[in-house]
Amino acid sequence: MKAKQFLVIGAGRFGSAVATTLYSLGHEVVVVDRSEKAIEAIMNQVTHAAIVDATDEDALRKLGCANFDAVIVAIGENLEANILATVAAKGVGARHVVSKVASALAARVLARVGADEVIRPEHDMGVRVARQLATPSILDAFDLGPDHGVIEIEVRPPLAGTLEQLRLRQRFGVQAIAVNRAGKLEVGPHGDFELRPGDKVVLIGSNEAIQRIREYLSE
Repeated sequence: MKAKQFLVIGAGRFGSAVATTLYSLGHEVVVVDRSEKAIEAIMNQVTHAAIVDATDEDALRKLGCANFDAVIVAIGENLEANILATVAAKGVGARHVVSKVASALAARVLARVGADEVIRPEHDMGVRVARQLATPSILDAFDLGPDHGVIEIEVRPPLAGTLEQLRLRQRFGVQAIAVNRAGKLEVGPHGDFELRPGDKVVLIGSNEAIQRIREYLSE
């Protein structure tokens, strides 16, 4: 895997988690924050950390903001600073800007001022937990762009049988792309592959298709 370069603006809990995780995965990560205390806490866990005012275009330009694969604006509590940092990053040529916000209104504002991707961690995690509580057989799920998603399901009797018999594409519009059976992974299973209770199957489909199978499993 080729290492990527990331700039994380804001070294709070969310920014620190993103930065240190990316660094542990082998990527180059630069973190900036106005707080000296925040920078001191993370400086040994990333490639480079610096005290920088990320709302200043000149400061971002000196960091080589346009050269990073992605810029993550993790200023959660100060919406004004978040907006200004997002605008500044885009203004100096950032390729892809991900901005963290707390509310739906803030998300709309950030999208309008140029954020390529807007995330609401608390909201998104709340939705995820609620869905898993409503459908315990769903182990994990995430969006794949605005129109499609991926879902991992623990197979139970309603979904046991060969893929040809289950007709997942015809019934729900989803396709099985991998099956984990006791740690052994089967990628791209064929129609004669039999799903057994306890297997973990990964499905891909449109958001509408994912919702259909969610509703089926919740019955």
